[in-house]
This record gives sequence, structure tokens and C-alpha cells, in this order.
Amino acid sequence: MSAVLEIRDLSVGSAAAPLIASVSLEVRPGAITALLGANGAGKSTLLAAVMGERPVLSGAIYLDGRDLAGLGPRARARRGIGYCPSGRRVFPGMSVQDNLDVASFASPADRARLRDEAMALFPQLRRFRHAPAWTLSGGQQQMLAIARALMARPRLLLLDEPSLGLAPALVDELLAKLVDVAKSGVAVLLAEQNIGAALSVAGRAAVLVRGRIAAEGDAAALRRTADFSRIVMGL
Repeated sequence: MSAVLEIRDLSVGSAAAPLIASVSLEVRPGAITALLGANGAGKSTLLAAVMGERPVLSGAIYLDGRDLAGLGPRARARRGIGYCPSGRRVFPGMSVQDNLDVASFASPADRARLRDEAMALFPQLRRFRHAPAWTLSGGQQQMLAIARALMARPRLLLLDEPSLGLAPALVDELLAKLVDVAKSGVAVLLAEQNIGAALSVAGRAAVLVRGRIAAEGDAAALRRTADFSRIVMGL
């Protein structure tokens, strides 16, 4: 099965001090790939580059075999990339429903169907559909952020630290929902510092250390690697 996302020899930043250096990575449909690394390893930079928010120094990014060079974030979203950045970034003064609707490129009828699907995935959102987003708990806001990213019917979902600041039970709930998303055929690239949580749902994983891939392979096999946590921390 062909990869949805192909990153080939990608470098981001400057030639003198690249933030990402010669990274190659693939994410396949229906699969979760964990992108692991300590704070500052380059995870957020890599996701932002895929979304078109960071300029690329060299290398290429392909979505379903099509080069994304020259396309901005909006065009990439229309091509099929959903992005859930770190910190949730919901629109606080807008209702839950409006947060979802604003992210859709679909017709009104299809938008309503997509909204219903998003609320079926995260039932708590239905209860608060007319409430301002700022009134939601942190976990509910994270659910909203993921649901909003799904409103564009993405082929690829980028998630940056979705577990940040959440209680362990909520983390488990969110990750279980990501498994459901992947089962629908969406390719998921999950950037996380929470190693155990990410590896519990990922089929493959890659470790970034100072902007370079230090380890990559089957998630279960990597988890069994001696001193794996030290590798992730770049020690």
C-alpha cells in the first residue's frame, strides 16, 4: 500500500543551523506513526513544515505521491492534510459548532454530516455544541481541536502533543479515538513526548534527536529496545 505522506531528505532552517536535517519518513493509510523526541528535538518544526508553515531548506514532501512544494497551508488542507497544533488553539469566543464548521470546505449538507460524525466520535462535544469553546475543559478542548482537524476530511492527520497537560485517563481516551480515526483509513502522524502513550497505539515510530532521526521502525520492537527512553531523550 502506497504511503500517504512521504518525506524525503528534508531539511528545515538554515544551512548553518538546520532545525531538521535530512529527515526521511513515510506514513501509510490507516496507520499511526509516532514521532518521538524530547522538547526541542524538532517534532513541531517537522509537522509545521509538512503543513506549509515553515519554509523548507531542501528535500521534498509528497502527499499521495504529489509534491507539495510551493503550496501554502490552506492549499495543503484542501489537498487532504488535517493539522492539530500543540496548545489546541481553538477559537475561544466561538461555539463548539462554529469551531467545527469554520474548518470545513464542504457544502452545507456535507458540513452538517461531517459535524455529526465528529460529534459521534467525541460525544461530549454534542452536549456543548452551542457553548463557547473557552468554557470547555482542557480535555474537551483537545477533543474539539482534533474534531476540527477532521472536518476537512483529511487523508493525513498531523497531531502535535495532544496529550500535553491532560490526565492519564483522558490521554487514554483520546488515543483510543485516534485508533478509530486510523481504522477509517486516515494516516496519522502523532508527535509526542509521552513515549508510552504514543507507542501503545502506533504501528511504527521514529525518534528525532536534535533534528535528525536517531531510530525508526516497528513501535513494539522499538519499545523493547534497551535504553530506548535514553535514545528518545538524546542521552
